[in-house]
Amino acid sequence: MDAVLLDGEHLTIEQVIAVAYGEPDAPRVALTEAAKAKVEWAAQAVQRLLAEGTIAYGITTGFGAFKDKVIAPEQVEKLQHNILVSHAVGVGDAFDKATTRAIMLIRANTLARGHSGIRLSTLQLLIDLLNAGVHPIIPEKGSLGASGDLAPLAHMSLPLIGEGEAEYQGEILAGDEALTRAGLKPVSLAAKEGLALTNGTTVMCAIGVLETVRAERISHTADIAGCLSLEALNGTLLAFDARIHALRPFPRQIDCAAYLRKVLEGSQFTREETSTNVQDAYTLRCIPQVHGAVRDAIAYARWAFEIELNAVTDNPLIFIDDDTNEINVISGGNFHGEPLALTMDYLAIALSELGNISERRIMRLTDEASNIHTLPAFLTHNGGLNSGFMILQYTAAAMATENKVLSHPASVDTIPSSANVEDHVSMGCTAALKARMVAANVERVLAIELMAAAQGIDFRRQDIGGDKSLGRGTAPVYALIRQYVPFIEEDTVLYRYLEQVRRLITSGRISAAAEGV
Repeated sequence: MDAVLLDGEHLTIEQVIAVAYGEPDAPRVALTEAAKAKVEWAAQAVQRLLAEGTIAYGITTGFGAFKDKVIAPEQVEKLQHNILVSHAVGVGDAFDKATTRAIMLIRANTLARGHSGIRLSTLQLLIDLLNAGVHPIIPEKGSLGASGDLAPLAHMSLPLIGEGEAEYQGEILAGDEALTRAGLKPVSLAAKEGLALTNGTTVMCAIGVLETVRAERISHTADIAGCLSLEALNGTLLAFDARIHALRPFPRQIDCAAYLRKVLEGSQFTREETSTNVQDAYTLRCIPQVHGAVRDAIAYARWAFEIELNAVTDNPLIFIDDDTNEINVISGGNFHGEPLALTMDYLAIALSELGNISERRIMRLTDEASNIHTLPAFLTHNGGLNSGFMILQYTAAAMATENKVLSHPASVDTIPSSANVEDHVSMGCTAALKARMVAANVERVLAIELMAAAQGIDFRRQDIGGDKSLGRGTAPVYALIRQYVPFIEEDTVLYRYLEQVRRLITSGRISAAAEGV
């Protein structure tokens, strides 16, 4: 990907990922010529409104509860400066670099649509910061999700005026110093620009895009882990029969079952169809139904964020009639994060379910009674002296329990703000941050399941013979795990192995190992 050209209409999730994670070799970002023309057109419209003395929210009036306070012409630029410095009251840890870069890119794309009234020079400076690797320090918390992500976007914008802080080449610097070192100069904001920079759903959208792609990887990994567990537990493929799923035609349930069959193709670790043990526990038998439903939630999230990436979400918006050249400044509510808040709550709930079912498979792998004595208690020799994988299951249970708390939807809460003018908010950024925490926990649970399943497979090899083959997709994944985690003969320090497997998940290497199926 050589460059990402912004026009406000065609930004893709894949481009966001490339810019967010690709630094220092990320594709450069630029505006299309058509976008430049639209941006200049809207900025000129703002100046016309000022010259005509038009009363327009956020341009010649105050903000929020001060919407009826008319601002004198000579103070409109001070008004825009004030919105940045007064709104930059975020708290908590700063966003990581990838999220910050995604925020900057998505905000630039929103402004490139040409309905926000920002000048081309100001928008270009935001893009220049991104290309130069000047990353504003943006605290994670402080957004209500309407009027958009005001506090974090104010922090994003401070370096544009030489304020705030930014990371540049590994150092945290004052905003003006970061600009100087990068060979850039701050701007003085013109009418409407402070509002255009801070008003919108950009932060929750950025987190949502990154976490949706992460969820896709997690979902894929969960399918693979479930297959390895099924082999370790001498499970049956019967429940994945295409005829079953055709009778309940949720498309992603059908897709999941088909994928499981491919991953397990050729496995000699599964139970014969002639066995008198005709069905497995739900955590194995119902993988397509549960994982397939999670796939639905993730697909919905991708759909929602593909729309939001190219939406104009600030307020008010500027329109010019092509025939009459009449300017209309219309106040609306595109900054309201409800569509994204609901999406991220849905995603968090879905990912929590992946963690729940994975933890129950871990329990079955470690509980000798539950696995019908297929595997030794806690996957260890000489149990009692050795605890084996006993406490790894505790950790998985802790993560699953935490996820249940985090899955309480943020979108059902609202606290009125701005003297009750902004009387219903989405809490969309909170929903996004919670979904991010859930995703991290599920990665840890899946890492434990992969370790336990590999341990169980080695025990089964001792019983059925070392010449037996794993499935077409599980064999390379098992081999990858064994490059980093040996068979655990006796109790040893395990957390380092757990972290190594987690990194295999987050890097996509688990998914890649099975990608041939």
